Amino acid sequence: MQIFATEQIRAWDEYTIRHEPIASVDLMERAATACYEWLLQNNYKGRAFTIFCGKGNNGGDGLVIARLLTQSRHTVTVYILEFGHKGTVDFQLNLARLHDTTAAIRFVSSEEMLPSIPAGDVVIDALLGSGINRPADGLTANLIQHINNSHNNVIAIDIPSGLFVDQSARGNRVIKAHHTLSFQCFKPAFLMPENADSIGEVHLLNIGLLPGFLSIQDSPFLLIDKAMAKQLLQPRKPFSHKGDYGHAALIAGSYGMMGAAVLCARACLRSGVGKLTCHVPAVGYNILQTAVPEAMCKTGPVNDPGHAVQEMDKYDTIGIGPGLGAHASNIKLLYSIFEQNRRPMVIDADGLNAIAQEKGLLNKIPLGSILTPHPKEFERLFGKTANDYDRIQLALQTATDNDLYIVLKGRYTFIASPDGKGYFNSSGNPGMASGGTGDVLTGIITGLLAQKYSPLHAAIMGVYLHGCAGDLAAAYASQPSLIASDLVDFLGQAYQSL
Repeated sequence: MQIFATEQIRAWDEYTIRHEPIASVDLMERAATACYEWLLQNNYKGRAFTIFCGKGNNGGDGLVIARLLTQSRHTVTVYILEFGHKGTVDFQLNLARLHDTTAAIRFVSSEEMLPSIPAGDVVIDALLGSGINRPADGLTANLIQHINNSHNNVIAIDIPSGLFVDQSARGNRVIKAHHTLSFQCFKPAFLMPENADSIGEVHLLNIGLLPGFLSIQDSPFLLIDKAMAKQLLQPRKPFSHKGDYGHAALIAGSYGMMGAAVLCARACLRSGVGKLTCHVPAVGYNILQTAVPEAMCKTGPVNDPGHAVQEMDKYDTIGIGPGLGAHASNIKLLYSIFEQNRRPMVIDADGLNAIAQEKGLLNKIPLGSILTPHPKEFERLFGKTANDYDRIQLALQTATDNDLYIVLKGRYTFIASPDGKGYFNSSGNPGMASGGTGDVLTGIITGLLAQKYSPLHAAIMGVYLHGCAGDLAAAYASQPSLIASDLVDFLGQAYQSL
């Protein structure tokens, strides 16, 4: 699924108006009706509503919602932000229609006219919409703050007022919505952690925009969903053997952190890899052999905390980092591995921290490799950014400059591809914010890479299956109780879902 910014969304509207064909005011009616129906289906039937409208098309949506609610015997008060000019054509038409109902219509033209909002009312935010290009100020900003101070249940239409679609709105006065009812596709703003307090829970409503537009409109961002993952899934051939599904190596674990190696190894095997060899320190030998009997195991000398890393070129891919520990020897270890094996590999955790300490390693990483940092690891590697949008752009630029894939972990894990495209993952849930889940992801992606998935497809499939397993586990046992081992246990069901 494409993720569109303001101009692309506007172009999709115009494409539908032209090719369906449909009048713009009728498309507004369709969008507002979808919002109205959502309200009735989600326990808002019979409630009283206070609706705030600007004079643009977002305000027009609010007026249609007000009319539909009034016609179904809801108590509705509409406040229109007034600056002494007419609204858009569709706004004015729907304002005239609203005058024929029993809705109370008020105008707010000064701070003295900011209304008292009844405590039980549901507030609908239809002030600004997605077309703004500068922060809200003056009366508009004060009205936004007034709504936020009311502590009412707030539902934003299209996007919370004051929030930019495709750039950071840090420092802006923004509506803090409990729910955002948006249309057809995700906007970049909905995927950025910095906007979490404003967007609340996002609900995408299908308003019948013509799908033909998607084939002619490119987008720099795509949403990884079930349909995309299903297309990439490689079925097993009936006359195959373990050699057909790759031989992966994991370099992981240290004293006190062998659990990370175990989780990573189990996930790698569950991803479908043919053979797995784990390179662990001698202290972890019994643990690994007992916990993961399907994996082979190589160690360094007894009483040596190091990893045996000879003949590494025989592996189809290598995953390195989980539980490795913050040892100075890791830098030398990575230099050795990068020299021995030039195939794309997966680097995580303390592998990434070693690169952050020794920036010369970045140029030694095999081309097409996959780096899987969380935000703090990303910052140590590539520097601080002012906001989430800048971090995304830095990830894309770094991926392009170094011919690497960067998997930036988060609620909507982001994959930066060397071709400049970005992918946000749709699966997963907050229960996965638990120690060890990143080790599971490294194992899954390593296993997919060994099975001859391309680096991009391994990253896409890996993050989707990882999140899907988390969703299935949470549905079974709850988000708070979720632990990393659950993801491994539900990985088979994640595959079945495709």
